[in-house]
Amino acid sequence: MPNASTKPKHGRRTRRRHRDDPARNELVSSSLESAQQCLFNQDYGTAFVHYLLALNLAPVFKDFARDSFRFTLFKWSEELDSLGRIQDLFSCYEQALELFPDDEVILNSMGEHLFRMGFRDEAAGHFHKALKMRPDFPEARENFYRVANWLVERWHFLMLNDHGRNRKYQRAIDEAVRSGRSTVLDIGTGTGILGMCAKKAGAAHVYACELSKTMYELACEVVSDNGLGGKINILHMKSLEMEVPRDIPQRVSLVVTETVDAGLFGEGIIESLIHAWHNLLLPRQSDDEGSGEPSATGRVIPAGATVFAMAVECPEIRRHHSLCVASVGGLSLAACGELRSPVCCSAMPDDSMEPYTTERLSRLPGGYSALTQPFTTLSIDFNNVQELEGLSSRPLQKVWLPVTQGGKLDALALWFQLHLDQDNSLSTGPDEDTCWEQAIYPVHTSKDFALKSGDKLLVEVSCRDAYLRLCSVAVLRDGREIRLDKPTPDLADPGAHQNPEAQLCSALASLQTDFEDVCLLESAEMALVNNAEYHRSFQDAIAQLFAQLKSANREKMQDSSDRFYVLDVSEGFSLLSLMAASQGRVKAYSSVEKSKQQEVLKRLARSNCIPEESLEFWLNGTEDDQGVLQRPSTEKLWSAIMLDCVETCGLVRQKLMEKASLARCLLEEGGRIFPERIVVHGMLVESDMLLLESAVQGREPTLGFNIAPFINQFTVPVHVFLDFSTLECKHLSESVELFVLDLMDTNANYTSREVKVKATSSGRVTAIPFWYQIYLNEEICVSTLSHNSHWKQAAVVLQEPLEVGSGDWICLTVNLHKSTISMTARPDTQPQNMD
Repeated sequence: MPNASTKPKHGRRTRRRHRDDPARNELVSSSLESAQQCLFNQDYGTAFVHYLLALNLAPVFKDFARDSFRFTLFKWSEELDSLGRIQDLFSCYEQALELFPDDEVILNSMGEHLFRMGFRDEAAGHFHKALKMRPDFPEARENFYRVANWLVERWHFLMLNDHGRNRKYQRAIDEAVRSGRSTVLDIGTGTGILGMCAKKAGAAHVYACELSKTMYELACEVVSDNGLGGKINILHMKSLEMEVPRDIPQRVSLVVTETVDAGLFGEGIIESLIHAWHNLLLPRQSDDEGSGEPSATGRVIPAGATVFAMAVECPEIRRHHSLCVASVGGLSLAACGELRSPVCCSAMPDDSMEPYTTERLSRLPGGYSALTQPFTTLSIDFNNVQELEGLSSRPLQKVWLPVTQGGKLDALALWFQLHLDQDNSLSTGPDEDTCWEQAIYPVHTSKDFALKSGDKLLVEVSCRDAYLRLCSVAVLRDGREIRLDKPTPDLADPGAHQNPEAQLCSALASLQTDFEDVCLLESAEMALVNNAEYHRSFQDAIAQLFAQLKSANREKMQDSSDRFYVLDVSEGFSLLSLMAASQGRVKAYSSVEKSKQQEVLKRLARSNCIPEESLEFWLNGTEDDQGVLQRPSTEKLWSAIMLDCVETCGLVRQKLMEKASLARCLLEEGGRIFPERIVVHGMLVESDMLLLESAVQGREPTLGFNIAPFINQFTVPVHVFLDFSTLECKHLSESVELFVLDLMDTNANYTSREVKVKATSSGRVTAIPFWYQIYLNEEICVSTLSHNSHWKQAAVVLQEPLEVGSGDWICLTVNLHKSTISMTARPDTQPQNMD
């Protein structure tokens, strides 16, 4: 290529590239004009095509057309989304990013679509890249924090900070490697800590697999930074898909894993170990030709587990899983059928039900009472493949438990002891200092039924689908067996003069409900239905509003056809629309979408003598605020709009302030938004627990391995789903008002506020828990800190704790951005005015 670098040739190419082409220029100009005209006509798809053509032909116009192109892309993607054309939607974003690869707004928007579609790893990548382009981009930062909770669940931090747990695993791995097991597979490696333990112990070959793309990439970075890059082979795949020699060159002599959940088997450890024994591990008692370890036999860490359970009474579990009240907000609930959570265990698997939920019993508000002694439900040997394969076919085990303390049977609580080897074990029990929660099997019983000391409770234990299932099926009292899972044929007619046994039979009879009458609500929705104080407050506030409107429009209300229009846009199941309709001369619109839940509201309307035409279900499936908050008819405005302002996790709902602004425009004169105002309260606390759950605290807990800088990239500044009443913490100040969100008066709002807080005790400020006083009107409010609230609290966790002495002042800067509240803290050096 003798002329490849000569100047004349290079010069000719340059001149051709910049020479005007009249035909091209004309096409670019007409395409841009057509794009603008299509935008004016709201033909976004055609406008998008014209922009693509013009900007690909003439990149010089990219900066000029960027804003219009973004607007076109976003509007066209909304249309594609509404039509279900998801592939076309992502194709448009890919074309847009070819034109604008570093556009943080487009990157963030595509990430939002990916996250909504369930592609969390990919969404995180787009949010992270947007932040690299613009570190102060608040939407991308908030989105990244939101997706971080999905990608790296908070238990990762607590588990890695559990030095005792990590040390026991390390000792068990050291012993196994020293005994000659020098090829190791770490299944579900997470950050890679167990694989690194094996390599540090002297294993010749270490392999690891991880399904999550985020955790796989994180593990690769961790392993490399700790000097083990190339010494541990990490695969991005499920262990069930691994084969020898395609993925690893030989069978291994040791498998290490902690793919267990609070119910032991919920993360698929049984299936993965059966596959490992057949395909990846050396046989237990025989040699494997060509393995490179002729004398080795296969082994698993952990070696096995023993599972324990007990019956408990716990009001907090009860109110989240069963109906506990007979009426709320002036409505009798007698006709609603059976309302309960979808967590309901039975011996027969049911895809519509979850067999258990998880709780940390020691942290539940109100505590719990053990009604029986703990009993062993199951023992399992992970080093016996025949036992693993026979687990699902084990015969149903029946256990009679003596009731040691009387009380309401609310749940069976389960935990286990994980035997790593003969000398090392971990317990997940409720009395242990552990990073684990317990598995909870709620019992859906009559609110009048209670166990008595001396009763015996029959519990059935099964593993038909490799989930451990515990079911309370009968009570033995005074020699008579009363079934909890079947109707009793000779139930006495309930009456005032029944003997105790007949009363028990009557109570148990109320457990029997045709499944057609069962309506499932999420646990937070159940807690909301059971919150009588919340509904009473709304009932009073609605009644006051209607009284004021009637007084102000006395002449107008003489017309019997005139009525108030009320819109409830609460998330999920809500009784508020029905409560409003019960006031009379009200047309209430409900946002409840599920047909089963709508049927419950219709039954309650009939049983509470509310005219059928007073309640309407309207808003099914719409996500557009313009569609949600529109007039009930062309000539009417809303008398009241009920907004769902706070998420169960303790955060203000996204776009609340934007939705409130739109709602204000749709109110009749004198109409109100419920609530009208939200006041944020908080206090300074010292809590090591919040630090442990929010970030890995240095190298010491992780056995000297440098893991913290990598996983702490996924630290989020706000800890959610917090029970402040049971949080292990030291209060360092009184509660103070931090911020006010006024939903009725836009002029009263601000975006930033500084608050001075006086320390009442010495210590380290590690976090600022916060909660809300939700004012329905000037007089009536509900608190998310209430003991019977369905809401949890949240806390800002400081990256750098602040040392304070009693009497010191701390300055908190509280910011609001698109309904998202953030806080920073610093010592206040200005003298305080004591007037």
